[in-house]
Amino acid sequence: MITKDIFSGGTHMKIITLNLPRTLTVNELEKMFNAYGDVESCNIVTDDETGKSKGFGFIEMPVEREAEKAIEKLHGTKVLNEKIRVKRSNQN
Repeated sequence: MITKDIFSGGTHMKIITLNLPRTLTVNELEKMFNAYGDVESCNIVTDDETGKSKGFGFIEMPVEREAEKAIEKLHGTKVLNEKIRVKRSNQN
């Protein structure tokens, strides 16, 4: 397992994506990150009562350098006329 982590670029990384358009789907969000590598998990946080998006989500990528590339390329881009923010999550 250690060898795999060394050659794959490190441990996995959890990413938070903020200011997402409320109409963006989980599949669309995952597809954005898949352009930079494998996505281990992807979810958009929703309101418990309405089920509507709260405008942010979490992505986990198994290869740290791919996650860093995704952050670099996607942070500040416009998605459906919304400028999104993408950064490493402090949540584990």
